Amino acid sequence: MRTKITEMFGIETPIFAFSHCRDVVVEVTNAGGIGVLGTTRLSPEQLEEELRWIDNHTNGRPYALDLALPNKLDPVRPMKDRDIVLPREHVEFVEGILNDAGISPLPPHEHEKFEASSPGYTLTSQGGMELIDVALKHPQIKLVVSALGVAPKDMIDLLHARGVKVGALVGNVRHAVKQMQAGIDLLVAQGMEAGAHSGNITSMVLWPQIVDAVSPLPVLAAGGIGRGKQMAAAMVLGADGVWCGSIWLGTKESELSREMKERFFTARSEDAIQRRVFTGKQCRMLRSAFTDAWDAPGAPAPLPMPQQGMLVAEARARIERARKKEYMGYYVGQIVGDMKQETSARSVVYDMLLEFAEATERLAEQIRID
Repeated sequence: MRTKITEMFGIETPIFAFSHCRDVVVEVTNAGGIGVLGTTRLSPEQLEEELRWIDNHTNGRPYALDLALPNKLDPVRPMKDRDIVLPREHVEFVEGILNDAGISPLPPHEHEKFEASSPGYTLTSQGGMELIDVALKHPQIKLVVSALGVAPKDMIDLLHARGVKVGALVGNVRHAVKQMQAGIDLLVAQGMEAGAHSGNITSMVLWPQIVDAVSPLPVLAAGGIGRGKQMAAAMVLGADGVWCGSIWLGTKESELSREMKERFFTARSEDAIQRRVFTGKQCRMLRSAFTDAWDAPGAPAPLPMPQQGMLVAEARARIERARKKEYMGYYVGQIVGDMKQETSARSVVYDMLLEFAEATERLAEQIRID
């Protein structure tokens, strides 16, 4: 395949795989696409360890990083400050959900780890720059993508000076124009079908809007893509490639537990709902007994980012540890309805390309003019 994106990075196929799992990043990169490592859960030391491992398993191929840099973020505090930062009503509400479900507290050593952490620190400009400093030691990183807002100018300038392309996720034309004016190199137009933080415009409407608004800037289509037919639709609508996230969660390389994957494989597309329960910002996640509790009458409104993440982080870990499947949830898009069994990241790429070829051949036959 030859698009602006394949030419920009020297890759075989314009499939970008966002994942928090280094194994997925490696497999997709080695299959001819670009793996994109999510960094929101990593300290600089952890990121260095992950990048060294990826470097050693990708034979010099380019890969990418994703940073979440919200334009508006309340001050980040360590978990030990929860009693100071979080409203007592919210703490008691979450504890009540867990007690009613019979979910035990974490063992002391695991609880202490949470107490020492600061959820949301890497979402700040300072935290992001610390991660960038690590990334610049790894020349295979050819792209850094900013989510949730415009990256600081000094960050963009630094990356450009080192030959690294800068991208951004956007959910509407207004944000796309702002990112283009900031000097980024490519855009990821993410429709509302996507997992995690997503907007309110569907992919079929959003993709051509963004393509038209920022031309000739290359655009990756995101939101509801996990099959070749969807990739073909995105390319017909003007995209230069695709950005996929949720589809990798059902692979053997995924970081998720067997129980969480099993929940995905029995879920319908309509079970991927938009709520503010996990982070304080609108996110698409799998519906669970935990999210249902927040929808019930009398439940408090979720707190803003990063306080809501601070509120539920340990609760989510307790649910996972207890293997309470009905309470287990994770960020996932509406493509979850197509995820029926465990596969591999490489086979997802190959299956997408095969179906893409079949779809484009069918289209060519349908529009042939005699």
